[in-house]
Amino acid sequence: MSTIIERDKAFVASTYGRFDVELVKGSGAVLYDSCGKEYIDLGAGIAVNTFGACDKEWIEAVTAQLNKIQHTSNLYYTEPCTLLAEKLCEKSGLKKVFFSNSGAEANECAIKVARKYYADNHGGAEGEIITLKNSFHGRTVATLKATGQDVFHKNFGPFPDGFKYCEANNCDELKALVDNRTAAVMIEIVQGEGGVNTLTKEFIDCIKELSEKAGFLIVVDEVQTGNGRTGKYFAFQHLCLEPDIVSTAKGLGGGLPLGATLLGERVKDTLAAGDHGSTFGGNPVACAGALSIVDRIDEKLLKEVAEKGEYIKAKLLKIPKVKSVSGLGLMLGIEIDGDAKQTANECLKKGVLILTAKSKLRMVPPLNITFEQIDAAIEILKECL
Repeated sequence: MSTIIERDKAFVASTYGRFDVELVKGSGAVLYDSCGKEYIDLGAGIAVNTFGACDKEWIEAVTAQLNKIQHTSNLYYTEPCTLLAEKLCEKSGLKKVFFSNSGAEANECAIKVARKYYADNHGGAEGEIITLKNSFHGRTVATLKATGQDVFHKNFGPFPDGFKYCEANNCDELKALVDNRTAAVMIEIVQGEGGVNTLTKEFIDCIKELSEKAGFLIVVDEVQTGNGRTGKYFAFQHLCLEPDIVSTAKGLGGGLPLGATLLGERVKDTLAAGDHGSTFGGNPVACAGALSIVDRIDEKLLKEVAEKGEYIKAKLLKIPKVKSVSGLGLMLGIEIDGDAKQTANECLKKGVLILTAKSKLRMVPPLNITFEQIDAAIEILKECL
């Protein structure tokens, strides 16, 4: 056993069920462990390493900024932060951006904006937020409560009030939950941790219609689905949806911690000086790296992501023990006739890193994974099944 694994178990908090491997280096969608064994990476650090390991352009952008200044705090202006905010507004159609360090923090900001907007327009009254069952929005106390899964609501209470939960794709239940206290409906277009479940166009249309009547905000959590992952820059763009608030993180930073909360026309000025903040949010090094990522997620790449997703689906569905494949682009859930965690461990032994989500296998590889690497990985998965 690696001494690093032994020392990790001795000194690092036991919050992760790690795979029994120490990764040390990589290039693109290929990683290597401490023994020199090669792996095809279908996880990308849980959808973080947008262009895989050791991406040259990202390294150059980060290094160039490190040689200028690594941190300033938000008391001062910096170019990378400003330029990244501008590009995200251009990509999304929203108006302003608040930067933080993670998806959970981006969602915390989204929750605060939704509540403050409601209070500002209802004489200081406290509003409620409807989220979906099987959603996942983070591990802070508020985002745990926003997460529509009972398993995450144990042992950490008391939780903040003001959240209701609706079955995904159930318009009748949503109509019953919406009332004059509803500040926002918060959704993932594809539920990641909840099992890679995609919302239907009919349900999105229902949310839009109810929002127009009741006046509540639409919040879209794009922490995992954003930044090209589904074949559009943001997953909401598949559905002609115009959200009021969008959160994103993971693939935005390309490997460095970075979260962003995008604010639409209605809420762009809801937060005033002192209402929210983040010491590291908008860090110039993280933003410089993100700029190199965002600039390369163009229509050509998005088309390739969509094509790769369809290619993978078609190949997987030919495997007898694959029961179904869900998701969009390169965010796929694989329902199998077997145990997902056991299968993921078998794949690891044979040189493929794959994730799980509930009872499914989950694939979120680097966006630049090659068709040859896809073929090789699927062949190994087929053997393991």
